[in-house]
Amino acid sequence: MCSWVKTRVYLNNFLRARKCRTQTKHVSHSVAAVHILGIETSCDDTGVAVVDGKGNVLGEALHSQLQTHIEFGGIIPPIARDLHQQNIAPTTAAALEQSPVQMQDIDAIAVTVRPGMSLSLKVGLSFAKELAKKYHKPLIPIHHMEAHALAVRLRHRVEFPYLVLLVSGGHCQLAVVRGVDDFLLLGQTADDAPGEAFDKLSRRLKLHNIPECRHLSGGQAIELLSKNGNPRAFSFPEPMTSYRSCNFSFSGLKNSVLRQILTLEQKHGIEADALIPEVADICASAQHALVVHLLRRTQRALNYCLLKGLLPPVTHSPDGTGPTLVVSGGVASNSHLRSMLSQYCAGEGVSLVAPPKDLCTDNGIMIAWNGVERWNTSLGVTHNLDGVDIMPSVPPLCRCSLGTDISMSVTEASIKSEKLRLKLD
Repeated sequence: MCSWVKTRVYLNNFLRARKCRTQTKHVSHSVAAVHILGIETSCDDTGVAVVDGKGNVLGEALHSQLQTHIEFGGIIPPIARDLHQQNIAPTTAAALEQSPVQMQDIDAIAVTVRPGMSLSLKVGLSFAKELAKKYHKPLIPIHHMEAHALAVRLRHRVEFPYLVLLVSGGHCQLAVVRGVDDFLLLGQTADDAPGEAFDKLSRRLKLHNIPECRHLSGGQAIELLSKNGNPRAFSFPEPMTSYRSCNFSFSGLKNSVLRQILTLEQKHGIEADALIPEVADICASAQHALVVHLLRRTQRALNYCLLKGLLPPVTHSPDGTGPTLVVSGGVASNSHLRSMLSQYCAGEGVSLVAPPKDLCTDNGIMIAWNGVERWNTSLGVTHNLDGVDIMPSVPPLCRCSLGTDISMSVTEASIKSEKLRLKLD
């Protein structure tokens, strides 16, 4: 029996059994009781959640492929697709099992359609369409990075407009969020993404050979090792200092670290799976250099937004009426990044807000919540299932635009960076 047939059989059996158990249950149909099912399969996490109109998470399940991809030394798209196909039905069933509502009570199905790996995106969209057809539900196509940018509003009262720094394994973007579907893109990476750079450095440092790092992602492993390292031990050149823009570049920094690793390996005669003695210092120094680059671009973005009136002015008022910076995405879980951003924002009169760490990484909750926000504003809700398709990341940069690109205006403003005053522990 093929995987898709197994998937349908599994979910159909679950839904029939659950209908029998819940047929006497009363479900409120007030406006506040909107129920959105969110499905996320853009990369290597199968996430499903049910969220109501007030932002309550009624049910959630997540299947991570991390260990499989660690063993293969990276994400292999066909393997990611196969694992999504194996797990999307049981993950959906688990989320619905936690929820007090059943599939018939779902108002719409929100599903990631971009950006991401095409093979993975297709699994989520195909599954969402099957559910939508069977239960006569509309679809809400979701932009993965928009969902990251708006996830903070699930747990915090963050009003529009605000500045968002999106940092993940596939993207790095600065944007002004003016509404649920209103974004101004200030800058993005020209090459690698932060999480991608961390993963490559982690593999080169052979951190998976350390027992404590064996089950961690590259970024998590580097963060763990950095706690015992000196961030000043090695000096790496800051990228793009001559470009007065909000764009990022991580490939040069990554290559500088790789050259330093090779130099140290040759110095110590390191062979096979052995680690260099300075591994913790390399991790701490590389992590700090990457964070400084993120802060420098964020600093310029804030100054540009205040200059152009895109954010509320700084008031230094305790009631939070000034500008707000949101940091989100998988790399936003990094404690050093949060600490440095917190220091900077405190000195500038800017409110820093971040989702809980479990909402920074890919998950179905943020997709469902984005669906709620779109449902409440009547944006993108459609019964035309055939008109919904994926928009995968496009080579060579494998990035996806976010809103209206005004990055050239930032460059033309030619805002000089001020000295960052950061205290290291």
